[in-house]
Amino acid sequence: MKKLFFILTTILLVYGCTSHHKYTNPHVLITTKLGDIEVELYPKQAPKTVAAFLSYVDSGLYSSSNFYRVLNRDNQPSNASKVELIQGGIWQTNPAKYATLKGIPHESTKKTGILHKNGTISLAREEPGTATSEFFICIGDQPGYDSGGVNNPDKLGYAAFGRVVKGMDIVLQIYNRNENNQYFDPPIPIYSIKHL
Repeated sequence: MKKLFFILTTILLVYGCTSHHKYTNPHVLITTKLGDIEVELYPKQAPKTVAAFLSYVDSGLYSSSNFYRVLNRDNQPSNASKVELIQGGIWQTNPAKYATLKGIPHESTKKTGILHKNGTISLAREEPGTATSEFFICIGDQPGYDSGGVNNPDKLGYAAFGRVVKGMDIVLQIYNRNENNQYFDPPIPIYSIKHL
């Protein structure tokens, strides 16, 4: 009887542990008006950035947020090093909450090793350590956003922390929507971002 109890307990423990942890790294699902984007996050490489982002996700901060900005080949100054991305967050939909968020310590690509490749998710910022809820997804490789890159005057780059694993077609659909002076017209609603 003890042996049977031990076997059943072991099976339940193994099943319980594996059923709640589908992935080695955390995944989030960005549900938008145009479809879903699944992103894998890298907490071992970028622990502070991932912890902050997941705290926003788990608190429901991104409910009713949006993708509001796009950088493409045609909407940047001719003398600038061109980048391609879509940017989202709560800056437009909840500016009062956005203003209260504390900056996340900057984890550069030099430290994390996560480069701005096609599908990389990263935090938007002004000065290092000012990034909060606003994020962007790279369209194509964007080395100018890595540490030492040319797309930020301080050369410290941006804090990449994950990569799109499903739904890059949705990212491209969003990227190709109407825009006016780098802003989507209209913005693309994000209904939610949830931890999978």
